[in-house]
Amino acid sequence: MSAPRRVEETGEIRGGWRGRSAAVVALTFDVDAETPVLAQGRGFADHASTMSHQAYGPEVGLPRILDLLDELGVPATFFVPGWVAEHRPALAPSIVERGHEVAHHSYSHRPPTSMTAAEERADFERALAVFDSQGIDIQGHRAALWEASWRTADLVAEHGLRYDSSLMGDDRPYKLDTPAGEIVELPVHWSLDDWEQYAFLPAPHVGSVIESPVKVLELWRAELDGMRHYGGLFNLCVHPFLSGRPGRALALRQFLEYAQSCADVSFARCRDVAERAAADAGLTVRRPRPPVVDPDVYPG
Repeated sequence: MSAPRRVEETGEIRGGWRGRSAAVVALTFDVDAETPVLAQGRGFADHASTMSHQAYGPEVGLPRILDLLDELGVPATFFVPGWVAEHRPALAPSIVERGHEVAHHSYSHRPPTSMTAAEERADFERALAVFDSQGIDIQGHRAALWEASWRTADLVAEHGLRYDSSLMGDDRPYKLDTPAGEIVELPVHWSLDDWEQYAFLPAPHVGSVIESPVKVLELWRAELDGMRHYGGLFNLCVHPFLSGRPGRALALRQFLEYAQSCADVSFARCRDVAERAAADAGLTVRRPRPPVVDPDVYPG
């Protein structure tokens, strides 16, 4: 069952952001509801079937997942767009009441790369205002579609948040040095996103593959074993409208039970991982900035 664990052999697991664990699981849920579809055109609001497909997430998938987490005693972080929290005002407080974290996931689920600087700021701050009005303490952020701009980390730091979780520059936490201060990056990857496995709609195009939960479980278990070997952050991104469906929810349960059976794996909310990472002087520090691109080589 257990993979070789090089970090254990070297003693690397003692101290630092992982504590005594070989790998840390940050279980995250993006409670997007209707926003990813509406972000591609408000005309989709007239598509009753499509809207019901998305509403399944907060109305059916989310309660099922919260019950599952209660049964297993696993903490999680829920990234919620401000629009979703605003239109379902009981949603974010109900998550916090169960002992989990609610984090910032834009207001509209429009990716920062599609917006001007002013638009990105307005969207970012509008979401913060919604959470503030509901008494939700926000410590972290995740860009819509993980499409952060080079301005995004600055906004996160400027508004006093502790961490971002949108970039893919490592498989362990690292620090971002911004003009507004230092924040922690909790990196993500497509292999740990259920969207790439399950998302399908005829229109708009959000994905076109529906994988077997058996295959997804195999993928995630293999990746966790790799994280245990290399001492990584297993940052799993799950969507209630996708993994909240019955067979997929059972696969998620089986994965969590496997992770719990590994004595060298721990679970933590993103805000708790970020707090420990911020205090870890051994983490890599990077400055977010675009590469220098020669227009003669790469014409616009």
